[in-house]
Amino acid sequence: MESANQDINLNSPNKGLLADAMTDVPVDNAARSAAPEGLTLAEEEELRSELAKVEEEIGTLRQVLAAKERHCGELKRKLGLTPLDGLKQNLSKSWHDVQVSNAYKKTQETLSQAGQKTSAALSNVGSVISRKLGDMRNSATFKSFEDRVGTIKNRVVGSRENSTDGLHSPSGAGDKSPQDNAPF
Repeated sequence: MESANQDINLNSPNKGLLADAMTDVPVDNAARSAAPEGLTLAEEEELRSELAKVEEEIGTLRQVLAAKERHCGELKRKLGLTPLDGLKQNLSKSWHDVQVSNAYKKTQETLSQAGQKTSAALSNVGSVISRKLGDMRNSATFKSFEDRVGTIKNRVVGSRENSTDGLHSPSGAGDKSPQDNAPF
């Protein structure tokens, strides 16, 4: 078979089909071997005759199908339907089929449950962290640290209050109170 006779145009109604001349391959009498085991010569001839008829019908059906596909293409062209419209329709139908499939529903349910469990776990972690921070804030070590920071803050704020020219203030507003310049 020659692949050059094969129609590879994807828009062709004959896509993938071989040329008509290639559809019927005659059986050479010289190439015939003895009748298959269990068949008489008469049965073999009858089967070969039936095979020839079926192959002829297949060829006819291919021709009819090709004509129908050409006619369909002409109708779509006259209606202004483009291959893109067909693609959109196929994608919509495929997406709908996916959404109503059992696999999609099970996956969606599983992901929903996983999301709920993850949310609950993160909420629990947040509660534990909040409780631990509260415990830590009430600890003697944290109180000591807080007192030291407060002492340093008072020293810095106290030195600002003693300055009257405003040059030491980061915002340049020496006449404002320390609370007005506080970054918090």
